[in-house]
Amino acid sequence: MYRLPRLPSAVKISCGSVLRRALIGSHRKLHLAPPWLLDDYIPRYHLISSVDASRKRSEAYAHLSKCNLCPRLCGVNRFEKTGVCLIGADVKVDTIAPHFGEEPCFQGHNGSGSVFFSGCNLRCVFCQNHTIAHQRHGFDLTPEKLAEWYMMLQDVGKVHNINLVTPEHVVPQVALSILHARDLGLRLPIIYNTSSFDSLESLKLLDGLVDIYLPDFKVWRDDTSRRLLKADNYAATAMESIKAMHAQVGDLCFTDDGIAKKGVLVRHLVMPGKADEGREIVRWIAENVSKDMMVNIMEQYFPRAHVGKARRGKSAKSEEVVEVVEPGGLRASPQTMAKVRYEDINRPVDLDEVALVRQAAEEAGLWRFVEAAKHGGFNI
Repeated sequence: MYRLPRLPSAVKISCGSVLRRALIGSHRKLHLAPPWLLDDYIPRYHLISSVDASRKRSEAYAHLSKCNLCPRLCGVNRFEKTGVCLIGADVKVDTIAPHFGEEPCFQGHNGSGSVFFSGCNLRCVFCQNHTIAHQRHGFDLTPEKLAEWYMMLQDVGKVHNINLVTPEHVVPQVALSILHARDLGLRLPIIYNTSSFDSLESLKLLDGLVDIYLPDFKVWRDDTSRRLLKADNYAATAMESIKAMHAQVGDLCFTDDGIAKKGVLVRHLVMPGKADEGREIVRWIAENVSKDMMVNIMEQYFPRAHVGKARRGKSAKSEEVVEVVEPGGLRASPQTMAKVRYEDINRPVDLDEVALVRQAAEEAGLWRFVEAAKHGGFNI
C-alpha cells in the first residue's frame, strides 16, 4: 500500500495554518490589516484600577451637583432641578432592547444592546427621534438599575455590545452604571453613541469606561447649527470632541467574527442642500484626525419633527401656494399648500448629494466606509 511521506512537524503546522486561513477566508471576507484585527478583546472598564474606579464615582457625583458636562454649561444642581436637557439625577429611558438598525459591525447576528435615553442637549429641528429626545417619554432608572438592564441585555439578549444612544446629558449616571455593571459581571464593549456636542470634561470622565465612540458630525457652518440645532459653536465642539475620542481609543478594530470592539466610527447624515458642509466635514476628518477613520455617510434623512410644519406668528398669515412635502412625505393638496417651516430641508435627500460627499471623502484619503449589506442583514 502506498504511504504518503512523513512531513516535518513545522511543515504540518504551516500547512494547517494555511488551510485554516483558506477556510476562514472563504467564509469571512473582512479584508482587515493586522492593526485593525484583534485576536481577543477585554473591555476597557475591566482594565482600570479600583482606585481609578472610586475616583470616577466621586467625580460623577460632583458633576451632577453642578452640571458642566456639556457645552451648555447650565451649572444646575441635577439633584434639585434640570437644565436644557430636561433630565435630573436619574436617567429617563425610552427603550432598552436588542437593536438591528445599527451598522452591521455593531448589530451582528444578535443585535446591539441599545439604551435610548430620553432628553437631549441639542434641539435639532429635524430630529429623527423627536418624541424621545425632545419630550420626557420613558421610565426613570437609577444608575444601579440601569446596570442591571445591561446584564439582562448580555445574559438574556446575548447582544454584542451595550449601545448608549444620546447619552451626552447623562454622562455621570452612565459612568456610575458601567462601574456597577462591571461588579455585576458585565463583559461587553460599551458604545457611546453621541451627537458630538460633548465637553472635554465629559470625555475625560468616560476615558477608560468606553470602548467604542460613535459620534455624529452633523453640520459645519455656525449659522446652520444655530438655525437647525439651536446651538452655538457646534462644529468647533464636535471637532474637539472627536479628536479627544480618537486619542482615547484610536481607529475602529474588529475581532475575526466581524464585530467591532474598540475605536471610533464617525457618522454624517447628508442633508438636503447641505452637501457642501458634508464635504468640509469629511475633509476635516481625513486631514486632522485619521485617514484610517471608519466613516458612515448616511442617506436616510427625511423630514421629521418641526420640518414641514405650518409657520407660526405673522409669517403664518401670508399664505403662498408652493410645492411642499409635509412630515412623513405626504404631499399637501393645492388648496392647503402654504409656507412651512424649514422649507429648504423639507424633502428627502437626493442621492446625488450623498455621492458628492462620498467623492470628497475618497479624494481626501478616507477609505474605510460602512457599506450596506447586499442581502439586507449582517454583512461579514
